[in-house]
Amino acid sequence: MIYKIEKLDKKLIKKEIYSILKVWESSVRATHFFLKEKDIMDLKPFVEEGALYVDDFFCVRNKEEIIAFIGIHEDKIEMLFVSDDFRRKGIGKQLINFVISILNVKYVDVNEQNLQGTAFYEYMDFSVFKRSEFDGQGNPYPILHMKLNS
Repeated sequence: MIYKIEKLDKKLIKKEIYSILKVWESSVRATHFFLKEKDIMDLKPFVEEGALYVDDFFCVRNKEEIIAFIGIHEDKIEMLFVSDDFRRKGIGKQLINFVISILNVKYVDVNEQNLQGTAFYEYMDFSVFKRSEFDGQGNPYPILHMKLNS
């Protein structure tokens, strides 16, 4: 199935932040088993900040409800989340192919413990070129820095 990808400007991101956070939390709870409840709650403000920080922000809707989103800054995927109810339907793949073709995206970071995310990015032809011991907030959750091979 082909999903319609919609670009959101900063004003729409602010208006839709509740839905964006809902998608983020659903996705994180389905894939980031290593995070504690406190970690998830502590990360929410960073998600909102990140959504407003990125150069380009796109979403996919099911009717009116946002079910997935991707945020790009320069040539890097800063955030990609798909609601758990809509995972494994090709939405993430479609979003990545879109930003690679339209924005020439080349990089992504993924939590090392997020095995599903790492496998997905490898499937999408990204490979690890560097590893960091800590995440962006200084927590002991290693980050894999990946680059598009082709």
